[in-house]
Amino acid sequence: MRRPALLLAGLLLPVLCVAGSALPEQAGYGPHPTLPEPSHTLIPTVKIAPAKGWPPGAKPTPAQGLAVQAFATKLQHPRWLYVLPNGDVLVAETDAPPKPDDRKGIKGWVMKKEMKKAGSGVQASQNRITLLRDADGDGRAETRSVLIGGLNSPFGMALVGDALYVADTDALLRFPYKPGETEIHADGVKVTDLPAGTINHHWTKNVVASPDGKHLYVTVGSNSNVGENGADAEEGRAAIWEVDTTTGQKRLYATGLRNPNGMDFQPDTGALWAVVNERDELGNDLVPDYMTAVKEGAFYGWPYSYYGQHPDDRPKPPRPDLVAKAIAPDYALGSHTASLGLMFYKGTLLPAHYKNGAFIGQHGSWNRDPPAGYRVIFVPFAGGKPNGYPEEVLSGFLDKDGNAQGRPVGVAMDKAGALLLADDVGNTVWRVTPQGH
Repeated sequence: MRRPALLLAGLLLPVLCVAGSALPEQAGYGPHPTLPEPSHTLIPTVKIAPAKGWPPGAKPTPAQGLAVQAFATKLQHPRWLYVLPNGDVLVAETDAPPKPDDRKGIKGWVMKKEMKKAGSGVQASQNRITLLRDADGDGRAETRSVLIGGLNSPFGMALVGDALYVADTDALLRFPYKPGETEIHADGVKVTDLPAGTINHHWTKNVVASPDGKHLYVTVGSNSNVGENGADAEEGRAAIWEVDTTTGQKRLYATGLRNPNGMDFQPDTGALWAVVNERDELGNDLVPDYMTAVKEGAFYGWPYSYYGQHPDDRPKPPRPDLVAKAIAPDYALGSHTASLGLMFYKGTLLPAHYKNGAFIGQHGSWNRDPPAGYRVIFVPFAGGKPNGYPEEVLSGFLDKDGNAQGRPVGVAMDKAGALLLADDVGNTVWRVTPQGH
């Protein structure tokens, strides 16, 4: 019964990669990106960077004046980071949960096979939060322990008082935390359910706490590329939820955000910002991923329009009323870059140029030829707004043959002020400091 599918897949694979980009990658960056006409093709562009890992002694290339070293190695698909007040670093060793109804059919089967090349779904998720401790301050973790195990594709983490919140793929959990402890044996208390199910297309759920600790903000990505699984499958998704830490009550804070991931509060203004992965299969140069100040009650267009009120004709039936409500994001981060991590730099260890600007981990494209992303960038801010074009902070994640030695995901600042990066293909947490530090 599988032979027809295999035969058709064999016919499709040679044509998965189509013509290259008509625009330089930089055209999709900044407050006013170039938005060409959509390009519709029967078979989407698929250009996978096969996951190979770092050869012995290799590491990313830092920007001039910076240095990088491994903080911790031999992890299992580290995706997200959180630094505790005492300096311990938490890392979510995690991958996608079972999703039996996602990407069904021949096209879906081909896509799943191709995506495994990128390093996801190769083995079962470790489903744990690991604690890394640098006791002697040399910039390397000497000890590690499983702080919390037995989770369900965990991602975001946030500490409020003595409560550690963890966003599983299907629920927000609360655990008791005591400073300095290396293992938590208590069961997590479910604060609220989160949309999941057997499709669960964008499975990662992130969580950040408001500065006053009264609210949590939780990201939930869409259940499809552009609504093709129907409106019911998108209930409560493509959104950021606000959760009351006292009552557990939640409400939709902002909607129309296809796949929000990293979130942080901008130091100058206190505004919540998020990075969002936009839709695929409209061509190499559409649609730019972006970061934006998240406005309460705002609708950002997905799936009916992109980058404000540019209609997408694929969702049926169309909703011109919602297109008219859509607001444009603040800053484009390049098409198909898979921008995931976001952290505003509040430290003093790195050069003053980085103060209050945004570090962004770009996991890298699959729907663009040539590839985009696969790097860590920095966007300078002034007066609480982006002020200039991105600067490359870490590169070299693709080797000369186009293989992925690593893929950037979450970013964080350690207690000393160094930049930390979770690399889920290199299975490493990298630490960036000034050169010679």
